[in-house]
Amino acid sequence: MASSSSADSPLIVLAGATGSLGLLIAHHLRQRGAAVRALVRPAASTTAETESLRRQGVEVAVVEYANAAALRQACTGAVCVVSALSGLRPVIVDAQTQLLEAAVAAGVPRFIPSDFSADFTRLPEGSNRNFDLRREFQRRLDQAPIQATSILNGMFMDLLTGQAPLVQPAIRRIVYWGDADQPLDFTTMVNTAEFTAAAALDATTPRYLRVAGQVASIRGLQAEVQAATGQEFRLLRVGGLGILGGLITVTRTLLPAKDEVFPPWQGMQYLHNMLSGQAKLPEPLDNARYPDIRYTQVRDVLAGQS
Repeated sequence: MASSSSADSPLIVLAGATGSLGLLIAHHLRQRGAAVRALVRPAASTTAETESLRRQGVEVAVVEYANAAALRQACTGAVCVVSALSGLRPVIVDAQTQLLEAAVAAGVPRFIPSDFSADFTRLPEGSNRNFDLRREFQRRLDQAPIQATSILNGMFMDLLTGQAPLVQPAIRRIVYWGDADQPLDFTTMVNTAEFTAAAALDATTPRYLRVAGQVASIRGLQAEVQAATGQEFRLLRVGGLGILGGLITVTRTLLPAKDEVFPPWQGMQYLHNMLSGQAKLPEPLDNARYPDIRYTQVRDVLAGQS
């Protein structure tokens, strides 16, 4: 689809547009013909990421979130506000609440929060700090007079190339805790952005959309890695989920890193949520809602790094 826009193009306001996911969402919105207004804080107004947005034809609105009037004006005329903000309470709860209030005040009909994760709605309170923050904002969002849609996509598949400790090429092992046959949800960041762009332009979205580029168990990951690399990988079960839970407690005690968005124990919490099955996206998934999206598979991601 052409990336040019006109006066008739629907306007999407995008927060967090200079982050990795935000840049991709902006790109795919433009590909779908949307007009995009990116909300950028003054400190980021001259960065390379902001210049990249401008070159794509994105309108950049430099605004402080604490300035309610300016934020409301920046949201005016949008058919949807999309948040790709990333951070802890000051961002996920406080800044998103300011953004939500501005969207409501500006009469924006729809809001997509920065959820983009496994299904945190199924998890008990306290099992994942970052998910607890999303749930706290969710309660505020559900009380607001605006149509909300959360996009849940499992784990970013891209993390399998290094940040997620499951695939260990150096020792040719798939490391895990618990059950090797527990289904897990993976979606690339690009596919998540494509889906989000389509959803932002779709006035009929429900409260939740759940998408997974591929559902694979640990045993399935083993097969995908072997197909991608042509090498044999063996399974290495470190222990049960109780052991992983104990490691999380110890790591969080010794290395709290309270001001980091993704300290080591936070990633371990995410793995526990997935490997336990508690955060599994329920079937049927919504992949087919936008049939033009072609989903990248695990073996393609892993083959790209070999």
